[in-house]
Amino acid sequence: MPRVGVILSGCGVFDGSEIHEAVAVLHALDKRGAQAVCLAPEMELDEINHLSQKPTGKKRSVLMESARIARGDITPLSRVRGDEFDAIVLPGGFGAAKNLCDFASKGADCSAEPHTQRVLEEAHVAGRPLGFACISPALAAAIFGQAIRPTLTIGDDVSTAQALEAMGAHHKAAAPDAIVVDQANRIVSTPCYMTAQSIAEVFTGADRLVEKVLELAAMPADA
Repeated sequence: MPRVGVILSGCGVFDGSEIHEAVAVLHALDKRGAQAVCLAPEMELDEINHLSQKPTGKKRSVLMESARIARGDITPLSRVRGDEFDAIVLPGGFGAAKNLCDFASKGADCSAEPHTQRVLEEAHVAGRPLGFACISPALAAAIFGQAIRPTLTIGDDVSTAQALEAMGAHHKAAAPDAIVVDQANRIVSTPCYMTAQSIAEVFTGADRLVEKVLELAAMPADA
């Protein structure tokens, strides 16, 4: 049974993981017999009222919020190594750009949350495939852009694509439910709600992403 780390960034599109995308990833893994291990950093997030879409001025725990999606079964990123898993997948949501890195505020000058970066680097060095949905490819560009020049997609948003390229990544436009595969670097990405207009498109894209990530996980890293 493949063991796949799913890195969450909170609970809710505006300040954490996009819930539809997270559930789509977990469902796609489960129906293929993979064991999903939900992970999150131990840090605080700035709470957004999802009704008004405005900041509340309050703080919440990223780990505790992520546990809502994981039904309480969540592991701090500080307690794992990336090479413990057969693959790692990241749903999107603003939390990927606010909590797992600061792309939302700093753009191409962003940096990643330390444990998120460490775990992803460990997984990559060990040849584990990585999957990034929605805005989370910005995190991949922040970590790997200058080192390996990954090919990624966030859909077709010009300014976001330019920011990824400024960080060293190659951007490839893609439909909401399509995937872009960087075979050499074993990285798969999909736009999901960066451009999707329906939950069906999100589930299709996430399903294709997981299918390809698991296919790569079953192959030797040098294949």
